[in-house]
This record gives sequence, structure tokens and C-alpha cells, in this order.
Amino acid sequence: MTDWEIWAVIGVLAVATAATRSSFWLVGHHITIPKRVQEMLRYAPACALAAIIAPDVLVNDGHLQLALSNPKLIGAVVAIMFYLIRRNMLQTIVVGMAVFTALRLLHVFS
Repeated sequence: MTDWEIWAVIGVLAVATAATRSSFWLVGHHITIPKRVQEMLRYAPACALAAIIAPDVLVNDGHLQLALSNPKLIGAVVAIMFYLIRRNMLQTIVVGMAVFTALRLLHVFS
């Protein structure tokens, strides 16, 4: 690619990004989202987070690891149990990471 082609691609991507991000701001008050869609969109962040975290916790070297020798899985299970008891997200993250780090540093499963 030549220099002008690279700059053209950057420019087109910048315009596309600005258009998609500002479209709701510019015409958002003219469009009404159905109540059912609004209810479904409430779960989008949780689904996105699960889609990011689940492969990291469950897959190791391309294979599904559901054994108790998986420190990431144990940390995630402890974090889920902690969250169900305390309902505090920040503490849940700290506890889950502390359990995972302790298992990893103590070489429990090596």
C-alpha cells in the first residue's frame, strides 16, 4: 500500500467510527427502541463479559480444562460463590484474583 492509500483507509475508518458513534446522539431522540429490546440490552454487558472470561478460564493449550487442577477454574468458582454471598463486585474480583494468585504462586498444581 502506498502512503496515500494508508491515509485514505485511516480517514475512512475515522469517518465510519464517528458516524456510528454519533448516530444515536444525532437521531436518538427520533427513534424509539421497543421495550422488549431495551430489556434484552440490559443483559448485553454480562454476556460480553462471559464471552471474554469463559474461554480464558476453561480453555488451556487449546483443550477444555474442567479438572480441579485448573487454578483459573478454582479461582472463578470461588469468586462466583463469594459474589453470591456478598453481592459486591470489587471484593469478588479481589477474592478471585487472590485465590488464583495464591494457587499459582504456591505451585499447588504444578
